[in-house]
Amino acid sequence: MKKRVLYIFLFMGLLALSGCEDKIYESYLANSPVYMSYDDLRSAVKTESPRELKNPGKIYFKDNYIFINEQTEGVHVLNVQDPANPEEIAFLSIPGNIDLAIKDDVLYADSYVDLVAIDLSDLSNMHEVGRVEDIFPYTLPEYDTDYRLDEIEEEKGVVLAWEIKEVRHRVEQQTYPIYYYDTYREALSSDFANYSSAGVGGGSGSTFGVGGSMARFGLNGDFLYVVDDYQLYTIKINDLENPVMFGTKTAGWGIETMFVYDDHLFLGTTTGMLIYSLELPESPTFIKQYTHITSCDPVVVQNDLAYVTLRDGGWCGQSVNRLDVIRMSDNYTELTEVATYPMVNPHGLGIDGDILFVCDGDAGLKVYDVADPESITQHKLASFPDIQATDVIPVGNYLFMIGEEGFYLYDYSSLQDIHLLSHIPVVGDEI
Repeated sequence: MKKRVLYIFLFMGLLALSGCEDKIYESYLANSPVYMSYDDLRSAVKTESPRELKNPGKIYFKDNYIFINEQTEGVHVLNVQDPANPEEIAFLSIPGNIDLAIKDDVLYADSYVDLVAIDLSDLSNMHEVGRVEDIFPYTLPEYDTDYRLDEIEEEKGVVLAWEIKEVRHRVEQQTYPIYYYDTYREALSSDFANYSSAGVGGGSGSTFGVGGSMARFGLNGDFLYVVDDYQLYTIKINDLENPVMFGTKTAGWGIETMFVYDDHLFLGTTTGMLIYSLELPESPTFIKQYTHITSCDPVVVQNDLAYVTLRDGGWCGQSVNRLDVIRMSDNYTELTEVATYPMVNPHGLGIDGDILFVCDGDAGLKVYDVADPESITQHKLASFPDIQATDVIPVGNYLFMIGEEGFYLYDYSSLQDIHLLSHIPVVGDEI
Protein backbone atom coordinates (compact mmCIF):
# COMPACT_ATOMS: atom_id res chain seq x y z
CA MET A 1 0.00 0.00 0.00
CA LYS A 2 2.81 2.39 0.93
CA LYS A 3 4.58 1.59 -2.35
CA ARG A 4 1.40 2.37 -4.31
CA VAL A 5 1.07 5.78 -2.60
CA LEU A 6 4.72 6.50 -3.31
CA TYR A 7 4.26 5.70 -7.01
CA ILE A 8 1.25 7.99 -7.19
CA PHE A 9 3.24 10.87 -5.68
CA LEU A 10 6.16 10.24 -8.05
CA PHE A 11 3.79 10.24 -11.04
CA MET A 12 2.13 13.50 -9.93
CA GLY A 13 5.56 15.06 -9.43
CA LEU A 14 6.58 14.20 -12.97
CA LEU A 15 3.38 15.75 -14.28
CA ALA A 16 4.05 18.90 -12.31
CA LEU A 17 7.61 19.13 -13.64
CA SER A 18 6.44 18.68 -17.21
CA GLY A 19 3.92 21.52 -16.68
CA CYS A 20 6.68 23.83 -15.47
CA GLU A 21 8.65 23.72 -18.70
CA ASP A 22 10.54 26.98 -19.24
CA LYS A 23 8.90 29.59 -21.48
CA ILE A 24 11.39 30.72 -24.15
CA TYR A 25 11.40 34.29 -25.44
CA GLU A 26 13.40 36.06 -28.12
CA SER A 27 14.11 39.76 -28.51
CA TYR A 28 14.98 41.48 -31.77
CA LEU A 29 14.73 44.79 -33.64
CA ALA A 30 11.63 44.87 -35.81
CA ASN A 31 9.24 47.04 -37.78
CA SER A 32 6.68 47.68 -35.07
CA PRO A 33 3.28 48.89 -36.31
CA VAL A 34 1.90 52.32 -35.48
CA TYR A 35 -1.88 51.99 -35.46
CA MET A 36 -4.81 54.30 -36.07
CA SER A 37 -7.93 53.00 -34.39
CA TYR A 38 -11.00 52.34 -36.49
CA ASP A 39 -12.91 55.01 -34.56
CA ASP A 40 -10.23 57.60 -35.37
CA LEU A 41 -10.07 56.46 -38.99
CA ARG A 42 -13.80 56.92 -39.38
CA SER A 43 -13.78 60.46 -38.04
CA ALA A 44 -10.65 61.70 -39.84
CA VAL A 45 -11.97 63.07 -43.15
CA LYS A 46 -11.70 66.87 -43.09
CA THR A 47 -10.84 69.96 -45.14
CA GLU A 48 -7.46 71.55 -44.42
CA SER A 49 -5.40 74.43 -45.77
CA PRO A 50 -3.41 73.71 -48.95
CA ARG A 51 -0.20 71.80 -48.38
CA GLU A 52 2.86 71.11 -50.49
CA LEU A 53 3.14 68.11 -52.80
CA LYS A 54 5.40 65.49 -51.27
CA ASN A 55 4.43 62.06 -52.56
CA PRO A 56 1.86 62.51 -55.36
CA GLY A 57 -0.05 59.57 -56.77
CA LYS A 58 -3.19 59.52 -58.96
CA ILE A 59 -4.76 62.56 -60.65
CA TYR A 60 -8.38 63.31 -61.52
CA PHE A 61 -10.03 66.16 -63.43
CA LYS A 62 -13.53 67.61 -63.09
CA ASP A 63 -15.10 70.99 -63.76
CA ASN A 64 -11.86 72.99 -64.01
CA TYR A 65 -10.43 71.36 -60.90
CA ILE A 66 -7.56 68.90 -60.59
CA PHE A 67 -7.52 66.46 -57.68
CA ILE A 68 -4.07 65.06 -56.88
CA ASN A 69 -3.71 62.16 -54.48
CA GLU A 70 -1.07 62.53 -51.76
CA GLN A 71 -0.38 58.86 -51.25
CA THR A 72 -2.07 57.42 -48.13
CA GLU A 73 -2.83 60.93 -46.81
CA GLY A 74 -5.52 62.60 -48.91
CA VAL A 75 -6.17 64.81 -51.93
CA HIS A 76 -4.85 68.20 -53.10
CA VAL A 77 -7.51 70.33 -54.78
CA LEU A 78 -6.36 72.79 -57.49
CA ASN A 79 -8.33 75.27 -59.57
CA VAL A 80 -6.96 75.16 -63.13
CA GLN A 81 -9.43 77.51 -64.80
CA ASP A 82 -6.39 79.67 -65.54
CA PRO A 83 -4.02 76.92 -66.75
CA ALA A 84 -0.96 79.15 -66.54
CA ASN A 85 -1.65 79.88 -62.88
CA PRO A 86 -3.13 76.87 -61.04
CA GLU A 87 -4.54 77.89 -57.66
CA GLU A 88 -4.17 75.54 -54.72
CA ILE A 89 -7.58 75.57 -53.03
CA ALA A 90 -7.45 73.09 -50.16
CA PHE A 91 -6.24 69.73 -48.95
CA LEU A 92 -8.76 66.99 -48.23
CA SER A 93 -7.44 64.71 -45.49
CA ILE A 94 -8.36 61.04 -46.12
CA PRO A 95 -6.10 58.59 -44.25
CA GLY A 96 -5.07 55.64 -46.41
CA ASN A 97 -6.24 57.19 -49.67
CA ILE A 98 -4.84 56.00 -53.00
CA ASP A 99 -7.66 56.25 -55.55
CA LEU A 100 -10.67 58.46 -56.24
CA ALA A 101 -13.52 59.13 -58.65
CA ILE A 102 -16.14 61.90 -58.79
CA LYS A 103 -19.77 61.93 -59.87
CA ASP A 104 -21.64 65.24 -59.69
CA ASP A 105 -20.50 66.83 -56.40
CA VAL A 106 -19.56 63.61 -54.60
CA LEU A 107 -16.04 62.24 -54.43
CA TYR A 108 -15.52 58.54 -53.75
CA ALA A 109 -12.23 57.49 -52.22
CA ASP A 110 -10.62 54.53 -50.50
CA SER A 111 -9.59 55.04 -46.89
CA TYR A 112 -7.64 51.93 -45.94
CA VAL A 113 -10.35 49.25 -45.59
CA ASP A 114 -13.29 51.60 -46.18
CA LEU A 115 -14.90 53.48 -49.07
CA VAL A 116 -15.94 57.04 -48.26
CA ALA A 117 -18.29 59.46 -50.06
CA ILE A 118 -17.37 63.15 -49.67
CA ASP A 119 -19.49 66.20 -50.51
CA LEU A 120 -17.59 68.66 -52.76
CA SER A 121 -20.36 71.23 -53.21
CA ASP A 122 -18.41 73.65 -50.97
CA LEU A 123 -14.67 73.19 -51.49
CA SER A 124 -13.95 75.19 -48.37
CA ASN A 125 -15.92 72.66 -46.34
CA MET A 126 -15.58 69.24 -47.97
CA HIS A 127 -16.99 66.63 -45.64
CA GLU A 128 -17.92 62.97 -45.43
CA VAL A 129 -21.53 62.07 -46.23
CA GLY A 130 -21.34 58.29 -46.58
CA ARG A 131 -19.12 55.30 -45.90
CA VAL A 132 -19.01 51.58 -46.64
CA GLU A 133 -16.90 49.88 -43.98
CA ASP A 134 -14.51 46.94 -44.29
CA ILE A 135 -14.85 46.26 -48.01
CA PHE A 136 -11.19 46.52 -49.06
CA PRO A 137 -8.31 44.22 -48.07
CA TYR A 138 -6.30 45.01 -44.94
CA THR A 139 -3.06 46.41 -46.34
CA LEU A 140 0.31 47.43 -44.93
CA PRO A 141 2.55 50.38 -45.81
CA GLU A 142 6.08 49.84 -47.06
CA TYR A 143 8.63 48.99 -44.39
CA ASP A 144 12.39 48.62 -43.86
CA THR A 145 13.22 45.18 -45.24
CA ASP A 146 16.43 45.08 -43.17
CA TYR A 147 14.22 44.26 -40.20
CA ARG A 148 11.56 41.66 -39.54
CA LEU A 149 7.91 42.56 -39.12
CA ASP A 150 6.43 42.60 -35.66
CA GLU A 151 3.11 40.85 -35.15
CA ILE A 152 0.13 42.61 -36.77
CA GLU A 153 -3.01 42.87 -34.64
CA GLU A 154 -5.76 43.95 -37.02
CA GLU A 155 -8.26 44.47 -34.22
CA LYS A 156 -6.20 47.45 -33.03
CA GLY A 157 -6.86 49.39 -36.24
CA VAL A 158 -5.05 50.13 -39.49
CA VAL A 159 -1.26 50.42 -39.73
CA LEU A 160 -0.22 54.01 -40.45
CA ALA A 161 3.54 53.58 -40.27
CA TRP A 162 6.36 51.65 -38.65
CA GLU A 163 8.89 52.34 -35.93
CA ILE A 164 12.07 50.31 -35.54
CA LYS A 165 12.29 49.10 -31.97
CA GLU A 166 13.18 46.07 -29.91
CA VAL A 167 10.32 43.63 -29.44
CA ARG A 168 10.10 40.51 -27.30
CA HIS A 169 7.90 37.56 -28.11
CA ARG A 170 7.45 34.09 -26.76
CA VAL A 171 8.78 31.32 -29.00
CA GLU A 172 6.29 28.51 -29.48
CA GLN A 173 7.35 25.26 -27.88
CA GLN A 174 8.89 23.50 -30.84
CA THR A 175 12.27 21.98 -31.56
CA TYR A 176 13.21 25.08 -33.60
CA PRO A 177 12.35 28.80 -33.43
CA ILE A 178 9.78 30.23 -35.88
CA TYR A 179 10.76 33.25 -37.94
CA TYR A 180 8.96 35.49 -40.41
CA TYR A 181 10.90 34.86 -43.59
CA ASP A 182 11.15 37.29 -46.47
CA THR A 183 8.49 35.43 -48.42
CA TYR A 184 6.02 35.93 -45.58
CA ARG A 185 6.92 39.60 -45.24
CA GLU A 186 6.49 40.05 -48.97
CA ALA A 187 3.13 38.32 -48.86
CA LEU A 188 1.97 40.75 -46.19
CA SER A 189 3.12 43.80 -48.10
CA SER A 190 2.28 42.74 -51.66
CA ASP A 191 -1.34 43.84 -51.43
CA PHE A 192 -0.23 47.35 -50.54
CA ALA A 193 2.43 47.40 -53.23
CA ASN A 194 -0.04 46.36 -55.87
CA TYR A 195 -2.85 48.39 -54.43
CA SER A 196 -0.67 51.53 -54.44
CA SER A 197 0.49 51.29 -57.89
CA ALA A 198 -2.79 51.74 -59.76
CA GLY A 199 -5.71 53.69 -63.57
CA VAL A 200 -9.06 54.70 -64.97
CA GLY A 201 -10.64 56.75 -67.67
CA GLY A 202 -13.77 58.63 -66.70
CA GLY A 203 -17.11 57.06 -67.49
CA SER A 204 -19.29 58.43 -70.26
CA GLY A 205 -21.43 61.44 -69.35
CA SER A 206 -20.78 65.01 -68.23
CA THR A 207 -21.60 64.21 -64.60
CA PHE A 208 -18.38 62.22 -64.29
CA GLY A 209 -14.83 63.46 -63.95
CA VAL A 210 -11.89 62.04 -65.90
CA GLY A 211 -9.05 60.03 -64.41
CA GLY A 212 -5.68 58.90 -65.66
CA SER A 213 -4.67 55.49 -66.94
CA MET A 214 -3.20 54.33 -63.61
CA ALA A 215 -6.33 54.36 -61.40
CA ARG A 216 -8.43 51.49 -60.07
CA PHE A 217 -11.74 53.36 -59.72
CA GLY A 218 -14.21 53.67 -62.59
CA LEU A 219 -17.70 55.17 -62.95
CA ASN A 220 -20.46 54.13 -65.31
CA GLY A 221 -24.13 55.02 -64.90
CA ASP A 222 -25.24 54.42 -61.33
CA PHE A 223 -22.26 52.25 -60.44
CA LEU A 224 -18.75 52.67 -59.15
CA TYR A 225 -16.31 49.88 -60.04
CA VAL A 226 -13.12 49.22 -58.07
CA VAL A 227 -10.39 46.64 -58.58
CA ASP A 228 -7.70 45.36 -56.28
CA ASP A 229 -5.09 42.72 -57.10
CA TYR A 230 -7.69 40.09 -58.04
CA GLN A 231 -11.20 41.27 -57.16
CA LEU A 232 -13.73 43.50 -58.91
CA TYR A 233 -16.06 45.41 -56.57
CA THR A 234 -19.43 46.71 -57.78
CA ILE A 235 -20.86 49.57 -55.71
CA LYS A 236 -24.25 51.15 -56.40
CA ILE A 237 -24.34 54.95 -56.19
CA ASN A 238 -27.77 55.91 -57.48
CA ASP A 239 -28.11 57.62 -54.10
CA LEU A 240 -24.82 59.51 -54.30
CA GLU A 241 -24.43 60.05 -50.56
CA ASN A 242 -25.22 56.46 -49.65
CA PRO A 243 -23.03 54.07 -51.65
CA VAL A 244 -24.06 50.44 -51.28
CA MET A 245 -21.80 47.45 -51.79
CA PHE A 246 -23.52 45.42 -54.50
CA GLY A 247 -21.12 42.53 -55.00
CA THR A 248 -17.60 41.28 -55.65
CA LYS A 249 -16.17 38.75 -58.05
CA THR A 250 -12.78 37.30 -58.80
CA ALA A 251 -11.65 38.96 -62.00
CA GLY A 252 -8.21 37.50 -62.51
CA TRP A 253 -4.83 38.01 -60.90
CA GLY A 254 -2.31 40.83 -60.89
CA ILE A 255 -4.91 43.46 -61.79
CA GLU A 256 -3.37 46.93 -61.82
CA THR A 257 -5.53 49.40 -63.71
CA MET A 258 -9.04 50.06 -65.02
CA PHE A 259 -10.29 52.06 -68.00
CA VAL A 260 -14.03 52.56 -68.63
CA TYR A 261 -15.14 53.00 -72.25
CA ASP A 262 -18.30 52.26 -74.24
CA ASP A 263 -20.03 50.46 -71.35
CA HIS A 264 -17.05 48.16 -70.91
CA LEU A 265 -14.27 47.73 -68.37
CA PHE A 266 -10.73 47.30 -69.66
CA LEU A 267 -8.54 45.90 -66.90
CA GLY A 268 -4.77 46.08 -67.20
CA THR A 269 -3.05 43.15 -65.47
CA THR A 270 0.50 41.87 -65.22
CA THR A 271 -0.30 39.22 -67.83
CA GLY A 272 -2.65 41.02 -70.20
CA MET A 273 -5.80 43.08 -70.75
CA LEU A 274 -9.19 41.79 -69.58
CA ILE A 275 -12.45 43.08 -71.09
CA TYR A 276 -15.74 43.04 -69.16
CA SER A 277 -19.14 44.05 -70.49
CA LEU A 278 -21.37 46.36 -68.45
CA GLU A 279 -24.52 45.43 -70.34
CA LEU A 280 -25.72 44.23 -66.93
CA PRO A 281 -24.07 46.98 -64.88
CA GLU A 282 -24.71 45.25 -61.56
CA SER A 283 -22.86 42.15 -62.80
CA PRO A 284 -19.89 42.83 -65.13
CA THR A 285 -19.43 39.93 -67.55
CA PHE A 286 -16.06 38.71 -68.83
CA ILE A 287 -15.71 38.84 -72.63
CA LYS A 288 -12.11 38.47 -73.75
CA GLN A 289 -8.46 38.53 -72.70
CA TYR A 290 -5.39 39.80 -74.51
CA THR A 291 -2.30 38.05 -73.14
CA HIS A 292 1.27 39.33 -73.01
CA ILE A 293 4.52 38.68 -71.17
CA THR A 294 4.52 39.45 -67.44
CA SER A 295 4.85 43.21 -66.92
CA CYS A 296 3.02 46.25 -65.53
CA ASP A 297 0.25 47.24 -67.87
CA PRO A 298 -2.00 50.35 -68.02
CA VAL A 299 -4.39 50.64 -70.97
CA VAL A 300 -6.44 53.34 -72.73
CA VAL A 301 -9.06 52.80 -75.44
CA GLN A 302 -10.48 54.86 -78.28
CA ASN A 303 -12.82 53.63 -81.01
CA ASP A 304 -11.66 50.14 -81.99
CA LEU A 305 -8.08 50.46 -80.71
CA ALA A 306 -6.56 49.73 -77.32
CA TYR A 307 -3.14 51.16 -76.42
CA VAL A 308 -1.24 49.17 -73.81
CA THR A 309 2.12 50.03 -72.26
CA LEU A 310 4.26 47.25 -70.77
CA ARG A 311 7.18 47.89 -68.44
CA ASP A 312 9.59 45.99 -66.23
CA GLY A 313 11.09 46.67 -62.82
CA GLY A 314 10.01 46.01 -59.23
CA TRP A 315 6.86 43.90 -59.16
CA CYS A 316 6.47 44.24 -62.90
CA GLY A 317 8.25 41.10 -63.99
CA GLN A 318 10.45 40.45 -67.00
CA SER A 319 12.55 42.81 -69.10
CA VAL A 320 10.02 44.18 -71.55
CA ASN A 321 9.29 47.85 -72.24
CA ARG A 322 6.99 48.55 -75.14
CA LEU A 323 3.74 49.97 -76.47
CA ASP A 324 1.22 47.51 -77.93
CA VAL A 325 -1.65 48.54 -80.20
CA ILE A 326 -4.60 46.13 -80.35
CA ARG A 327 -7.53 46.29 -82.76
CA MET A 328 -10.87 45.11 -81.36
CA SER A 329 -14.01 43.93 -83.12
CA ASP A 330 -17.35 45.72 -82.60
CA ASN A 331 -18.36 43.37 -79.80
CA TYR A 332 -14.81 43.15 -78.36
CA THR A 333 -14.68 39.38 -78.84
CA GLU A 334 -11.87 39.47 -81.41
CA LEU A 335 -8.52 41.08 -80.56
CA THR A 336 -5.70 41.49 -83.06
CA GLU A 337 -2.28 42.96 -82.35
CA VAL A 338 -1.68 45.72 -84.90
CA ALA A 339 1.84 46.75 -83.90
CA THR A 340 4.30 46.87 -81.02
CA TYR A 341 6.87 49.60 -80.36
CA PRO A 342 9.94 49.58 -78.09
CA MET A 343 9.91 52.03 -75.17
CA VAL A 344 12.31 52.89 -72.33
CA ASN A 345 10.12 52.27 -69.26
CA PRO A 346 6.53 53.38 -70.03
CA HIS A 347 4.01 54.13 -67.30
CA GLY A 348 0.70 55.98 -67.84
CA LEU A 349 -0.67 57.12 -71.17
CA GLY A 350 -3.55 59.19 -72.55
CA ILE A 351 -5.38 59.48 -75.86
CA ASP A 352 -7.22 62.42 -77.46
CA GLY A 353 -8.32 61.87 -81.03
CA ASP A 354 -5.21 60.98 -83.00
CA ILE A 355 -2.85 62.25 -80.29
CA LEU A 356 -1.26 59.75 -77.89
CA PHE A 357 0.72 60.83 -74.82
CA VAL A 358 3.11 58.32 -73.24
CA CYS A 359 4.95 58.72 -69.92
CA ASP A 360 8.17 56.86 -70.76
CA GLY A 361 10.32 56.73 -67.64
CA ASP A 362 13.76 58.30 -68.00
CA ALA A 363 12.86 59.24 -71.57
CA GLY A 364 10.19 61.60 -70.24
CA LEU A 365 6.92 62.54 -71.93
CA LYS A 366 6.41 61.57 -75.57
CA VAL A 367 3.65 62.76 -77.89
CA TYR A 368 2.67 60.84 -81.06
CA ASP A 369 0.28 61.19 -83.97
CA VAL A 370 -1.42 57.77 -84.09
CA ALA A 371 -3.61 58.29 -87.17
CA ASP A 372 -1.70 55.36 -88.66
CA PRO A 373 -1.36 52.83 -85.82
CA GLU A 374 1.17 50.83 -87.85
CA SER A 375 3.74 53.66 -87.93
CA ILE A 376 3.35 55.46 -84.61
CA THR A 377 7.01 56.01 -83.73
CA GLN A 378 7.60 57.54 -87.17
CA HIS A 379 5.22 60.35 -86.22
CA LYS A 380 6.54 61.71 -82.95
CA LEU A 381 5.19 65.24 -82.42
CA ALA A 382 7.12 66.22 -79.31
CA SER A 383 9.35 64.91 -76.56
CA PHE A 384 10.09 66.25 -73.08
CA PRO A 385 13.03 64.13 -71.86
CA ASP A 386 14.01 65.91 -68.64
CA ILE A 387 11.08 64.75 -66.50
CA GLN A 388 9.96 61.52 -64.82
CA ALA A 389 6.31 61.32 -65.85
CA THR A 390 3.86 58.88 -64.25
CA ASP A 391 0.39 59.58 -65.65
CA VAL A 392 -1.52 62.05 -67.83
CA ILE A 393 -5.03 63.34 -68.54
CA PRO A 394 -5.59 65.12 -71.88
CA VAL A 395 -8.71 67.34 -71.83
CA GLY A 396 -9.67 70.15 -74.20
CA ASN A 397 -6.17 70.80 -75.58
CA TYR A 398 -4.64 70.82 -72.09
CA LEU A 399 -2.54 67.99 -70.71
CA PHE A 400 -2.46 67.42 -66.96
CA MET A 401 0.53 65.33 -65.94
CA ILE A 402 1.82 63.99 -62.65
CA GLY A 403 5.36 62.79 -62.08
CA GLU A 404 8.06 62.28 -59.50
CA GLU A 405 8.86 66.00 -59.52
CA GLY A 406 5.33 67.33 -59.33
CA PHE A 407 2.31 68.44 -61.37
CA TYR A 408 2.71 69.75 -64.94
CA LEU A 409 0.21 71.46 -67.23
CA TYR A 410 0.82 71.61 -70.99
CA ASP A 411 -0.95 73.37 -73.85
CA TYR A 412 -1.26 71.20 -76.97
CA SER A 413 -3.75 73.34 -78.89
CA SER A 414 -1.01 73.74 -81.51
CA LEU A 415 0.67 70.40 -82.20
CA GLN A 416 3.65 72.25 -83.64
CA ASP A 417 4.08 74.12 -80.36
CA ILE A 418 3.23 71.87 -77.42
CA HIS A 419 4.56 73.75 -74.42
CA LEU A 420 4.56 73.82 -70.62
CA LEU A 421 2.24 76.38 -69.03
CA SER A 422 2.76 75.69 -65.33
CA HIS A 423 4.46 73.40 -62.84
CA ILE A 424 3.83 72.75 -59.14
CA PRO A 425 6.93 70.98 -57.78
CA VAL A 426 7.29 68.26 -55.19
CA VAL A 427 9.10 69.48 -52.08
CA GLY A 428 11.08 67.74 -49.36
CA ASP A 429 12.96 64.47 -49.36
CA GLU A 430 9.95 62.24 -50.04
CA ILE A 431 9.02 61.89 -53.69
